[in-house]
Amino acid sequence: MIVEIANMLLGGLAAGMVLFIVSVGLSVTMGLMGFVNLAHGGFAMIGGYVIVLAMNRLGVPFVPALLIGFIVTAAVSVVFERLLYQRLYRAPELDQVLFTIGLVFIMIATVTLAVGPETQPLTLPDSLQGQLNLGFMAYRTYSIVLIAIGVVIMLGLWLGFERTRMGAQIRAAVDNRRMAESLGINITRLFTITFAFGSGMAALGGGLGAEFLGLDPQYPLKYLVMFLIVVAVGGLGRITGVFYASLIIGVLDFTLKKYLPQGGTVFIYAMTIMLLLWRPQGLFGRPA
Repeated sequence: MIVEIANMLLGGLAAGMVLFIVSVGLSVTMGLMGFVNLAHGGFAMIGGYVIVLAMNRLGVPFVPALLIGFIVTAAVSVVFERLLYQRLYRAPELDQVLFTIGLVFIMIATVTLAVGPETQPLTLPDSLQGQLNLGFMAYRTYSIVLIAIGVVIMLGLWLGFERTRMGAQIRAAVDNRRMAESLGINITRLFTITFAFGSGMAALGGGLGAEFLGLDPQYPLKYLVMFLIVVAVGGLGRITGVFYASLIIGVLDFTLKKYLPQGGTVFIYAMTIMLLLWRPQGLFGRPA
């Protein structure tokens, strides 16, 4: 019984860490910019493809491939932000939704034409394969590594947000954009840096989660709702909130898929609706 519970918890935590790495950038950019960026999963897909193809076709080792995926996706996102997103920052939410959904379909079509519709396999290095002895049980090494990576990233982001000047500027802009502008903070530059970093984080999550979630051209649509649920539950711009929400949803999703494979996801949707009716700002967000 203890081993079964531990299996569910570790599997759910690993899945939750992938959700966190992808979703945290979306939470910050939506909280900072007030922009409904439904194309965030598309950047996760682009980064995942860069990482997987770099490994499978060019023979790049796993860690350098992750770094390449982060940099390439962040650079691509800067181009998108400068040329397209900036034009719609002041636009109504419906225009933002239509634009970003259209961008998702363009990304899907481009990847399908360039690479093909097949799922791309992630071949892990030998050091991450097999199982790790935890003392009371053995569990997948890669899942344990994902949990460790997620914790390190969360701590790094929290320290960056709470202990650096840039983090203070981002928090100020999230809480009160007009006041931040009046204090001389360059919001335009802050938008670009944050958008690039958030997209790079999504790319990292797309690559790390490729072995877990799979990677194909439909990735942005398949997981869009889950990413939005994490952000809604965690609260806009809240690093720790998104982290806790990711863990909760990851464990719930992993457990429900095992015991209720046909209807487990419906429970998460219903739970999210009831939660947002009770707390529109999310479980860990601040009241408006």
